[in-house]
Amino acid sequence: MTEPKLKAHWFLPTYGDGRQLVGGGHGVPIGSADRVRPATLGYLTQVARAAEQLGFEAALTPTGMWCEDAWLTTAMLTQTTERLKFLVAFRPGMLTPTLAAQMAATYQRHSGGRLLLNVVTGGEPLEQRGYGDFLTKDERYGRSGEFLHVVRALWRGERVDFTGRHLRVEGAELERTPDPVPPIYFGGSSAAAGEVAAEHVDTYLTWGEPPEQVAEKISWVRKLAADRGRTLRFGIRLHIITRDTSEAAWTEARRLLDALDPAAIAEVQAGLARSESEGQRRMRALHGDSTERLEISPNLWAGIGLVRGGAGTALVGSHAEVADRIAEYHALGIEEFVLSGHPHLEEAWWVGEGLLPVLHARGLWEPPAGSIAHAGAETTSVPFARAR
Repeated sequence: MTEPKLKAHWFLPTYGDGRQLVGGGHGVPIGSADRVRPATLGYLTQVARAAEQLGFEAALTPTGMWCEDAWLTTAMLTQTTERLKFLVAFRPGMLTPTLAAQMAATYQRHSGGRLLLNVVTGGEPLEQRGYGDFLTKDERYGRSGEFLHVVRALWRGERVDFTGRHLRVEGAELERTPDPVPPIYFGGSSAAAGEVAAEHVDTYLTWGEPPEQVAEKISWVRKLAADRGRTLRFGIRLHIITRDTSEAAWTEARRLLDALDPAAIAEVQAGLARSESEGQRRMRALHGDSTERLEISPNLWAGIGLVRGGAGTALVGSHAEVADRIAEYHALGIEEFVLSGHPHLEEAWWVGEGLLPVLHARGLWEPPAGSIAHAGAETTSVPFARAR
């Protein structure tokens, strides 16, 4: 049986972008020193159109006080792009399930079905309280499960009466259901997160841990889902530094590392140490607050996590080396790769012109119709860009 082709997604820096690592996030304030490119609609359009032209399936758009609103921003970007889908991150506690279901249906109609949803339960109590949410971590996961139960029922066209521990609706229904129904993406490393994923979501996302740790998480969630008679897709969130040669890629990683202020690293790590997120704890454990020995697995670099919350690792190497690592994750069961790099515009082109052709040549990835990559593949008998 042939393994399914992987999907490649990109990322929208709705907090600003730059040639250095933009630190902060995940409950830590974003610094301003390296955000030399504001997150204007014009710049985000450049990033989105580059991703679309190069063959990326969708673009993840983050959520939090530190960035622009994902729903509004991506709705505007559907008017400046043609094919690219948007993986919109949102927090269930910030709006009712009926309103979220209605918003998704509207988004699908007006965008031509280009919405994917990334449900973020929220792991930082200080930020959650800023939004008016005072539930504990386990309570937030419980609410996420109730939220998705109601949303799913509404999308099936049902009239919903539901009374849970955290949510209650009476006579909820949609005039028009979404077509297609947006797939639900979800991540989390705690026991409570696993239960929600197994019961309600379509794709489970993990941050970029070493392959053996990723294999363990896949096995864990897959079994939880199987116990409920369900099967899930699996995805991974990674940064990326891919170049024509391994030396060039590691030189770029060292440039990013050398530009980091030790005081900024200490400040960010102190903030992240207060996180309730099990995934964030696992990210911090990979680098141990140290700038030494950051290659924690072949071509997997933990330097990003020194100043950035959330996904803190990057694949670094030549296009062929990075393709090897992606093939390794794919063999474990990872089908969707959510990638990013600084700056996001230029790095999209490095990936699109250097890495994706290698993956295509190996039969791992197929360029979408309408992309530059697809046009090149259709008109040449060899890889449409030099498979470096």
